[in-house]
Amino acid sequence: MLTIDNLHAEIDGKQILKGLSLTVNAGEVHAIMGPNGAGKSTLAYVLGGRPGYDVTEGSVEFAGEDLLELEPYERAAAGLFLGFQYPVEIPGVSNVQFLREALNAQRKARGEEPLSGGEFLKLAKEKAGLLRLDMDMLKRNVNVGFSGGEKKRAEMVQMGILDPKFAVLDETDSGLDIDALRIVGEGINAIMRRPDKGVLLITHYQRLLDYVKPDVVHVMVAGRIVKSGGPEIALQLEQEGYEAVAA
Repeated sequence: MLTIDNLHAEIDGKQILKGLSLTVNAGEVHAIMGPNGAGKSTLAYVLGGRPGYDVTEGSVEFAGEDLLELEPYERAAAGLFLGFQYPVEIPGVSNVQFLREALNAQRKARGEEPLSGGEFLKLAKEKAGLLRLDMDMLKRNVNVGFSGGEKKRAEMVQMGILDPKFAVLDETDSGLDIDALRIVGEGINAIMRRPDKGVLLITHYQRLLDYVKPDVVHVMVAGRIVKSGGPEIALQLEQEGYEAVAA
């Protein structure tokens, strides 16, 4: 579903990704762990198409397409979802309005009919229920006045509504208390744990992986994948640290 080959990327002339290669098949959850400055968020931004991140070498194929040739909105319409470490606030725009416009824009790009207001609200209520988010929250402006946990849960509701093929989740567990972590983890499983979907989960800690069990764990250091293996690698990292495991 996602094949990254020898990816090099820089920002402001500084090389961050230095030959990263990675393959995620449909039905798989892969976790990337690594120290601060390893390039994990840069990888997420490059996949999402964030401006200012320049690919200097390598390729990314997503569902049979050259991902790097697509504009960010085209990547989203093709089924790529990017979850942010710090979801932004959008004053003056309600969650319901934002999500309905986003969903119908993607449906239009895929040649599908837009959802009516009633159809959308039924869908939104169903997905909000998965994340135990009150519908009144979705009527408020996007993330304005939300706690860190509420922002992450609202973002997972967004993922459920858009129903992507592939999710890149950048430190979705940051800022979550124990209860919110469990709810978000269960939401990711309910939405994305399917044979036709894939997940790339970027995290510092084992704790989210207790709920979202990865098929493969990768260790990223200095812009490269230096080690890959099963879920036991995450436990080893927790006990021994990056230097010992990546040596």
